[in-house]
Amino acid sequence: MINYANNADRAAKFLADLAAIPSTHANPQTPRFHAIRADVGVKSSVQELVRETHETMGRLDIVISNAGWTRVTNLFNFDEGTIEEDWDRCFLYNVKTHLWLMEACRLHLAESRGAFVSTASLAGVKPSGSSLPYAVTKAAQIHLAKSLAVILGRDGIRCNSIAPGLMETEWGLKFPAEARERIKGTTKLGRLATVEDAADQVRCLAMSQSITGQNVVVDCGTAL
Repeated sequence: MINYANNADRAAKFLADLAAIPSTHANPQTPRFHAIRADVGVKSSVQELVRETHETMGRLDIVISNAGWTRVTNLFNFDEGTIEEDWDRCFLYNVKTHLWLMEACRLHLAESRGAFVSTASLAGVKPSGSSLPYAVTKAAQIHLAKSLAVILGRDGIRCNSIAPGLMETEWGLKFPAEARERIKGTTKLGRLATVEDAADQVRCLAMSQSITGQNVVVDCGTAL
């Protein structure tokens, strides 16, 4: 089940790519993949997203909470880091929406003894990144995942997060080339983490039956 906010064409292409993957299941469910448009910054949309997901698929085992927002500013410019609208929007998309999603899917994940993995950021571990509000709210997101692990562990729900460093995604490419090269130079492996690196770690946390309350940094050693 794929959630998208605005780009219906990209969602449709992604579904087509997924559908082209051969099924290894003896009786593949129809639809194998499905997309839902929902603004996860609106609580009622999050609730409807989960309701439709469960109605369409019949169960819920793994939730990847990947929403986030920032506005690129100069982290070292204090005045740029005090814009109230940026703080409100960062807190909405980097913290509250993850809480709302867990609230909406809690009973389903308890039934399947499932996993909840949220995508935080290296900025939440080491003061860095696109803005002060982003860094602080990403730290809050990491602590939210740990708190949910403590609260919901007895329900059988595993809650973890990953904290990638800069990746050369569409968003990461908004940083100037010289900035990306400078960050690459701070890594211990001499390269930036890839989307595949992050996805592999999400899969590990989703499949492990014994890991909860952990934040895994995926940054090629930048924070060391």
